[in-house]
Amino acid sequence: MYRILVVDDEAKIRLLIRKYAEFEGHQVTEAENGMEAVECFRRTPDAFDMVIMDVMMPELDGFSAVAEIRRIASPAVIMLSARGEEYDKIHGFELGVDDYVVKPFSPKELMLRVNAVMNRVRRAAPEHDRFTAEGLMVDFTGRVVTVDGNRVDLSPKEYDLLFYMVNNRNIALTREQLITNVWGYDFYGDDRTLDTHIKLLRRSLGPYSKFIVTLRGVGYRFETRG
Repeated sequence: MYRILVVDDEAKIRLLIRKYAEFEGHQVTEAENGMEAVECFRRTPDAFDMVIMDVMMPELDGFSAVAEIRRIASPAVIMLSARGEEYDKIHGFELGVDDYVVKPFSPKELMLRVNAVMNRVRRAAPEHDRFTAEGLMVDFTGRVVTVDGNRVDLSPKEYDLLFYMVNNRNIALTREQLITNVWGYDFYGDDRTLDTHIKLLRRSLGPYSKFIVTLRGVGYRFETRG
């Protein structure tokens, strides 16, 4: 059972999601706009496991609401939007969004995505507690990454991608392997999603983006050998 906050200015959308989520055994709370959602977290930061957030809303849009919520807590986030532009998806991923669903959507599919995201979030910690290479430090247990001693804020998916690549360092990883092990077997996106996250991760790692090597026609390798 997951505690889900559904945020949408359309009551019928909230009711539809509530119906299917409660049928799956989840606990659902509703919010009519982004501002109301932020206030829910300010009152009780650890009240929700996941937020299903619409993008276009009055008072405070979904992207701004997620940015505010991320300052308070770290729930899993699925964004809902009638728009499917790549810019919106990239912006959402930069904010730490775990998945992006374009309206109109199948509520059954949405529930599958909820379960897939939560299964990944609650996956056991990796075998190695800490990894260091030059000025890069990755603390698996604490989910902390530092670059030259400065903490780097990564999105949840960037953490998952980096952790998987580091734990499989110096091994050629195909696109299929990365997508399956980081996003799951029921991933609905395409290779561009992986490429976008690699681009964001490289940006976050700064000078140590050199460790992420592109294998043309294959995938990527996290390489630290001399």
